[in-house]
Amino acid sequence: MKKLLLVSLMRGSHKVIHVESDVEGHFRLKDDSQSINPSNLQGNTIESKMDSRYRKYLNIYFQQIINLLKEAKRIFIFGPGEAKIELKKMIEKNKLFSNKISDIETTDKLTEPQIVAKVKKYFEQKQEIKK
Repeated sequence: MKKLLLVSLMRGSHKVIHVESDVEGHFRLKDDSQSINPSNLQGNTIESKMDSRYRKYLNIYFQQIINLLKEAKRIFIFGPGEAKIELKKMIEKNKLFSNKISDIETTDKLTEPQIVAKVKKYFEQKQEIKK
C-alpha cells in the first residue's frame, strides 16, 4: 500500500492529511512456469498488462495528491523508494505548479511526528536563508 502524509504549514500551526492507496509495488508473476522468456510471449503480455494497470492506478493516486496541493506555495517531497520521483514528474507536468517544488530528498521511513518535524525544520531553514 502506498501512503502519503501531506503536511500543510500555516501561521505557526500545521495540518496533516493522510492519502492512502491500495496500489502495491510493480506486479510480478511468482510462478516459475509463467516466467518471461522469448518462448513465452503470453507471459510477457500478462506482465505488461499488470504493469499497465499498476501505472494507471498510480497515476490516479498521484492525481489525488496533486489535487490536494493546488493551494501550496512550495512543495518539499521526501521519503524512501522511488514513488517521490514519479510524483515529482507528474507535478511538473502541471503548469499550475511551475517552480513550486522546493526540493526532493531520499529519507528512511519516518513516523508521522518525524515527518511533521522535518517539514517544519525544512521550511524554517528556508525562511532563515531568505532573511
